Amino acid sequence: MSGARRITRVEGRVIPLPGNDIDTDRIIPGRFLRVITFEGLEQHAFEDDIASLAAKGETHPFADPRYRGASILVVNRNFGCGSSREHAPQALQRWGIGAVVGESFSEIFFGNSLAIGLPCVTAAPSTLEWLQASATPDNQHVATLDLEAMTVTFEGRSAPVAMPRPAQEALVTGAWDATGLLLEDYDEVEAAAARLPYVSGW
Repeated sequence: MSGARRITRVEGRVIPLPGNDIDTDRIIPGRFLRVITFEGLEQHAFEDDIASLAAKGETHPFADPRYRGASILVVNRNFGCGSSREHAPQALQRWGIGAVVGESFSEIFFGNSLAIGLPCVTAAPSTLEWLQASATPDNQHVATLDLEAMTVTFEGRSAPVAMPRPAQEALVTGAWDATGLLLEDYDEVEAAAARLPYVSGW
């Protein structure tokens, strides 16, 4: 059995998604929420935005095969606003995103992301502009988000990032991973369960 997953660093190529107020309905359209599990949601991430741009002869970053495998998403202000659907961070994480860097996030989106171990950190607008401009489709350089030092490093340049201290501590200590914490002390869990009459059979 594995224990809690401690997230101290995320490394990967950068995928830029410019624009403010990108809401959860754009991240994962509502018609895909009628599911029993989250499996397959990644196939529909930004589906309507992708179709809208394709109709104009343009390519959305999530539809550009050159960004496949990228794991650090760089956004702008108020990302994840709108309805409080946990499917949005699930779709991003299942697509391959391991962290999101932005100017600000919807509070509910931030909480839903933290619950599944998807770090969302904030950075200055100038940092985001640099990251988005540098992350061209053919750029194979790897960025590093260090959640202990609270920095993002890309192409030899570093910049500070931020997130609430309790969220940072939860990620780096593994406290965000409630199931993993239970598995770390599974003998204690079994012993406690054995003392419960409605578990042990009265």
